[in-house]
Amino acid sequence: MEAILFGGVAALANIVGGFWVTWPRPILRRSILSYLLALGAGFLLAAVFLKVIPTSLDLDLWRGRSTAPLILVLAGYLLIQLFEHTVASHFHFGEETHAEALVKRHVVWTAIGGVALHAFFDGVAIAAGFHVEHRLGLLIFVAIFLHKLPEGFTVASILLASGRSPRAARWASVGVAAATLLGLALMSAARGTVPYALPLSAGVTLYVAASDLIPEINRENRSAFSLVVFLGVALYYMTEKALEAIWR
Repeated sequence: MEAILFGGVAALANIVGGFWVTWPRPILRRSILSYLLALGAGFLLAAVFLKVIPTSLDLDLWRGRSTAPLILVLAGYLLIQLFEHTVASHFHFGEETHAEALVKRHVVWTAIGGVALHAFFDGVAIAAGFHVEHRLGLLIFVAIFLHKLPEGFTVASILLASGRSPRAARWASVGVAAATLLGLALMSAARGTVPYALPLSAGVTLYVAASDLIPEINRENRSAFSLVVFLGVALYYMTEKALEAIWR
């Protein structure tokens, strides 16, 4: 039940991000998106290395077989690497401004497919985390929630840059939210696959943080954004300590 609740909140953030970029009047400054990307990148990196991967190694199925879950982490990372650089080669996080690259319909939908694949594994990661441990699920939820608003923003921005209507852009963000819920539902229905799904989703999350979010932050050429990455790591530490204090 908790996985469904928090997964639903994460999916809702996708929709909010889509409405944010299509709203007639700016709701928030667009620079806030870059700060959210930086904060989310730091939190995601800390969560993967300090919690998700160690927990995966400690699962009963993998005890004494330490390389097996690491192979799944690598597989998750390479899966997104392959998809983004073959099928969805134009995909990147943030506001899409290169309309000339989106003339062909298939380029638009493969880019959206890249966002949807991320969103699907977001749902898988949240559900797997809650099935293992309450605190792990909450940490994964926070890590994912921080980049769900930019994720919705990204998919809606792709549609707008390709000349589609704001309505179509909003529906695209709804579709990405549905991909999150699909991952959540499949993981909830197949709990026996948690030992495989958790390290696999860790690899996907690692790619999102290190190969998607960090390059977008580095493009800004402002030290403040890099410092916010460290703030994201600090936020992870504080969140974990707070959860430990609550659930001793």
